[in-house]
Amino acid sequence: MTEGIANLADLEPGWVWLTGAGPGDPGLLTLYAWQGLRQADVVVYDALVSPEILDLARPGCVLQYAGKRGGKPSPKQADISERLVRLARQDKRVLRLKGGDPFVFGRGGEEALALVAAGIPFRIVPGVTSGIGGLAYAGIPLTHRDTNASVTFVTGHSAAGAVPETVDWTGVARGSGTLVVFMPLKHLAEIAGRLLAAGRDAGEPAALIVKATTAEQQVLETTLGASAEDAAAAGLEPPALFVLGEVVRLRAGLDWLGALHGRALVADPLNRHRISETG
Repeated sequence: MTEGIANLADLEPGWVWLTGAGPGDPGLLTLYAWQGLRQADVVVYDALVSPEILDLARPGCVLQYAGKRGGKPSPKQADISERLVRLARQDKRVLRLKGGDPFVFGRGGEEALALVAAGIPFRIVPGVTSGIGGLAYAGIPLTHRDTNASVTFVTGHSAAGAVPETVDWTGVARGSGTLVVFMPLKHLAEIAGRLLAAGRDAGEPAALIVKATTAEQQVLETTLGASAEDAAAAGLEPPALFVLGEVVRLRAGLDWLGALHGRALVADPLNRHRISETG
């Protein structure tokens, strides 16, 4: 064990670690997430935390489910925050484990502020957001200098379950080379319609990534105009990501998981006649 790993901070009694579990693959856990799993008395976990990650919790640790899934009975956010406070006041070592990153559409900020109000000490442990890790496992880079210099993350539904009206869809459509929509499936047709109305091309390459980084990962390559119909025809179900932009074309050359199963990769997927360049 290196000195750096040996000197990781400990999860102390009465503390809460608000921790990102990453998009699903246990190999994408941070060292602090692993440390929390080894030391926690209680793990309060979300619906998108994989069983393989929960299996890493120390023997005797209590696992408490606090997942939210659209259209299904779910605990209220205030109740989850109150549970964290109550457990910490019982002098438990509490690991709040959230899929992806706790501060990227994870409501980690709300839980942290509740801990502040209650005087509970806490640590924020960032995680690999699915908007980065999920695309990487699909062979789609967020940025590439031949395609885009900007990226926008946006949620596909509001707290009320509708398309978010607080999102400036016209501004997003016109201002971002690559767009990544979290939780898009329920409103994909409406989201695509708003982007088309704002001027995005119906033939623009797009992809849907389901259960990213897990053994059940699915990637559907499509276009903006056909995305909702193709998703319905394929029977895709959450959790999912929608990515729109020229970067999707790069999957033909960068689908490293597909290559492991025999898929031939294209050296120049953008037809720019340049394989690599330094500098």
